[in-house]
Amino acid sequence: MAERMKMNTYKGRFVNSYFWRTYSGAELDLVEEREGLFLGYEFKWGSKKSKSPVSWTEKYRNSTFKCINTDNFLQWLKE
Repeated sequence: MAERMKMNTYKGRFVNSYFWRTYSGAELDLVEEREGLFLGYEFKWGSKKSKSPVSWTEKYRNSTFKCINTDNFLQWLKE
């Protein structure tokens, strides 16, 4: 996550970073707010995959969700 924050700064992108959790326990490890959009990320070890929490997709309809794991983290850092 720290490397992503460095990359955003290096690329000159202004990004607000948050942790997101509901009272019912649904959570996302990282939410980036950029240019009026919310980008949600869940981090998993290995090649595990994850689905977007239903409450996330219902509340933030124009948002995105991506599971970051060992297969795609280098690509994600460069986005």
